[in-house]
Amino acid sequence: MEIIYVYTRKRSEFGRPCSFSDRPAKVNVDIPPDPSMAGDFVLRNPVDSYVQHTSDMSEHEVNTERVEVESRGVNHVEGGWPKDINPQEVEQTIRFRKKVEKDEHYINTITHLGTLMEHCVKQNNAINIYEEYFGEEEVAEVEDEPPSAKTINVISKLTSFFNVLLSKRDPNITKRTATHLSWHPDTCKKLAVAYSSLEFQQNTKDMSFDSYIWDLENPNKPELVLKPSSPVVSLEYNPKDSHVLVGGCYNGQMAYWDTRKGGLPVEVSTVEVSHRDPVYGAIWLQSKTGTECFSASTDGQVLWWDIRKLSEPTETLVLDITRKGLLENTLGAVTLEFEPTMPTKFMVGTEQGIVIACNRKAKTPSEKITSTYSGHHGPVYALARNPFCPKIFLTVGDWTARIWSEETKESSIMWTKYHLSYLTDGCWSTVRPAVFFTTRSDGTLDVWDFLFKQNNPSLSLKVCDEPLSSLRLQDNGCVVGCGSKLGTVTLLEISSGLCTLQRNEKTLATAMFERETKREKILEARHRELRLKERARSEAQETEVEEKPVESPHEVLNRARREFFEVIEVELQRRAQAETQCLRGKVPGTGRTQPQHSLPWGRGHGSASVFQVKDRAGEEAAAQGEESQLLKDKEEEEEEEKDAA
Repeated sequence: MEIIYVYTRKRSEFGRPCSFSDRPAKVNVDIPPDPSMAGDFVLRNPVDSYVQHTSDMSEHEVNTERVEVESRGVNHVEGGWPKDINPQEVEQTIRFRKKVEKDEHYINTITHLGTLMEHCVKQNNAINIYEEYFGEEEVAEVEDEPPSAKTINVISKLTSFFNVLLSKRDPNITKRTATHLSWHPDTCKKLAVAYSSLEFQQNTKDMSFDSYIWDLENPNKPELVLKPSSPVVSLEYNPKDSHVLVGGCYNGQMAYWDTRKGGLPVEVSTVEVSHRDPVYGAIWLQSKTGTECFSASTDGQVLWWDIRKLSEPTETLVLDITRKGLLENTLGAVTLEFEPTMPTKFMVGTEQGIVIACNRKAKTPSEKITSTYSGHHGPVYALARNPFCPKIFLTVGDWTARIWSEETKESSIMWTKYHLSYLTDGCWSTVRPAVFFTTRSDGTLDVWDFLFKQNNPSLSLKVCDEPLSSLRLQDNGCVVGCGSKLGTVTLLEISSGLCTLQRNEKTLATAMFERETKREKILEARHRELRLKERARSEAQETEVEEKPVESPHEVLNRARREFFEVIEVELQRRAQAETQCLRGKVPGTGRTQPQHSLPWGRGHGSASVFQVKDRAGEEAAAQGEESQLLKDKEEEEEEEKDAA
C-alpha cells in the first residue's frame, strides 16, 4: 500500500518575497513561578566549574567477526517448460511454441505487454542521458607550458637478464633493427616489435629470426617470442581480435600468429605464391570475418589474403603506372596505407619516390591505379592519411616531410625544410589534426605543429645516438614508441599541450588545408598555361626551321667567306675616311696644324701646337699598324679556307 501526501500551494505564491513589519511585543506564553518548589532549592556558594579547551573523547574498541569468503558456481538452465517437454529436443520445443502462440490468452497478453514495452522504449530513446551536448566546446584547458617529452621506458632487445635466458638460442652479438611497431588494440600496455636486419651484406648465418611481444610493465623479458621461418619485417595486431597478429617476412612469405597457441605461426603462405622481396607493409582490412589483410613488397605487387587460407592470395595487383600490368615495369612498394573509412581505397609509397593511389573495386586492373603523386627524391618511407581530414595525407622521404591533397597531383600543398639528415618514418597525431611526428637518421624525434610554427618543429628531441627506424603512436596520442637501428625501443610521453585538442583546431586546420589546396590549384593552372604557350612557340620555331632550304657545307663556307670580306672592306673604308679628315686639318709646308683660336700669349699657342702634332703622329702610326695587322689576318684566313677546301 502506497501512502501519498500532496502538498498544494497557489501558483501566485511561488517565489513571493518575505514581507516583514514592525509591531509591539506580544506575550504568547506566561509561566508564573511555583512558590512550593522554593523549599527544595539548595544554595551553593562558592561554585567550582572545570572547563577544558578540547572536546571530550572516549576510547573504545570493537572486535568484528571475520568474514569468510567462499567461491560458488551457479548453473543456469533453461526453465519454464512443462514436465513432459524436454528442452533439449528441438522438435518438441518448436511444437510447444506453436501451440502456445495460437492460444488467445497468450496473444492478448503479448499485445498488452507490447504497448507497455513500446512506451518504455520510446521513453528511453527520447533522452540520452549519456549524450554530450557541448562536446565540441568542452576543450580541456591547457597550461601554457612549452612542448616537451620525457622517456618513460626503454626496451632493449639484448638486456643482461634476457641474454642469460636466451644465450643458447641467440649467441651472436649482431644487433637487428626494430623495423615495425604495433600497439595492442585493447590495453595499449603491450607492444609487438618486428626485428629484422635489412642490410643484406651484414646478415650472418647464425642471426636470430625471432620477434617479440613486450609487456610494458615488465620490459626486462618479452611476454612472447614469435618464431618465424624468416625475419619479420612488418607486424600488425588484428583490431578485431587482439590475440591474432599478421606478419610479413623478409623472404616474402606471410604468416599469422595466435598468442593463445604459442610463438610458432599458425599458418604460413607458400613461397611459390608469396612475394619475391621483403614484405614492407601488411595491414588488416575491415571485413565481417576479421580475417582479411593485404600486403605490399618491393617486388611491385600488392596481394590480398585471408588468413584462414594462406595457400594462395585472393587477389593480386601489379604496381605498373603505365597500366600495362607488366612486372618489369613495376615500382617497388616500401610503405602501405589504408583508411577504414574508405574501404575500397588504399595508397602505396614506392622506392622511386612516387605515391600510387589505388581503388580495389575497379573493373579492370588498369583502372585500379587511379592517380600518382611524385615529389620525393628517394623512397617514401612513411605514408599516412590525416585522421580528421582523410583527403589530406602525409609522406616522409629523402630529407623532407610533405603534406598532400588528393585534389592536387602535381605538387604537395605543404612541406618541411630540408634537414641535414635523412628522414626515416612519420605519422599523424591521433588527437590533434595539426600535429605530426617524424624521425631522423641522426636519432632525433621531431614534433610538428603547423598551426603554431611552420618553418621549424615545435619539439626536437634527441632520443638516441643511432638512427631511428620506426615510429608508432598510441591511440590516446600521449605515448609514442621509437625503434632504432640497434633494436632499442624508446617510449616517450608527450606533454599535454601536444596531445590535447585545442579550441577550434579542427576548423583552423581544415581552413589551412583548403587554402593551400586552392593556392596549388591556381599555380598548377598557371604552369599548365605556360607549358602550352612554350609548346606552341617551340612548334612554330620547328616549322620555320623546316621551311628554310638546307644548305650544303660548300655553300655555308662561301657565305661565311663573303660576309667576312664585307666586314673587312667596310672597316677599311671607315679608316680611309678618318685619314683624309686628318690630312685636311694640317698646315702646308710646316707639318703643323692651323690653330683655330689665338691665345693672348704666345707660349700657350706654341705648346698647344706641339701636343697636337704629337697626337696626330701617334694616331697615324697606330692606323698603319692596324692596317698591316688586318692584311696579315686576311692572308691567314685565305690560307685556312684553302686548306679547308
